[in-house]
Amino acid sequence: MRILAAGDIHGDSLLAKRLAEKADKEKADLVILCGDITESFHKTDGLIGPFLKKNKKVLLIPGNHDGFATADFLAELYGIKNIHGYSVKYEDIGIFGCGGANIGIEQLQEDEIYGILKKGFDKIKDLKKMIMVTHVPPNKTLMEKFVPGAGSEGVRMAVEKFKPDILLCSHLHEAEGIEEKLGKTKVINVGRKGKIIEI
Repeated sequence: MRILAAGDIHGDSLLAKRLAEKADKEKADLVILCGDITESFHKTDGLIGPFLKKNKKVLLIPGNHDGFATADFLAELYGIKNIHGYSVKYEDIGIFGCGGANIGIEQLQEDEIYGILKKGFDKIKDLKKMIMVTHVPPNKTLMEKFVPGAGSEGVRMAVEKFKPDILLCSHLHEAEGIEEKLGKTKVINVGRKGKIIEI
């Protein structure tokens, strides 16, 4: 499976169009949007449509700039899946996620972040391959060195317990493109430019 994963679009419809073109050119089977799709609950036009015009399946989670209701609205409006607290299966690959962040208007506590990820994980735990999707990266990582204290303890605990093959995140713009290992898990800050992942 080829995945285009991106985050931190922040209401930029031109960027969404460029990412959709990249997904098409790279023959991605799936697009995963790792939060901060909109900007402070506004600017929702032209952010999902470009991907659907290219016949791409789309999964999303909210970031700290979206709000949980906005992510649900986008998912319902466009007939795509918000995996905040949920999971999906594609053959032997399971994908589960938690949006939001440990900062911002609709702030989540670290135990809530862990609990939301566990809820999604429990439904796919027997699958061969797993991808975890969060907005914030785990704490105590190289990514967090760019913005000290911005990582999540709840995300880190979930990585250590559930051992997904890949964790896709964004949030820290300064850490865009960084890949690192946390145990057996490859952690990727997909950023605004997006990353192609093959699994």
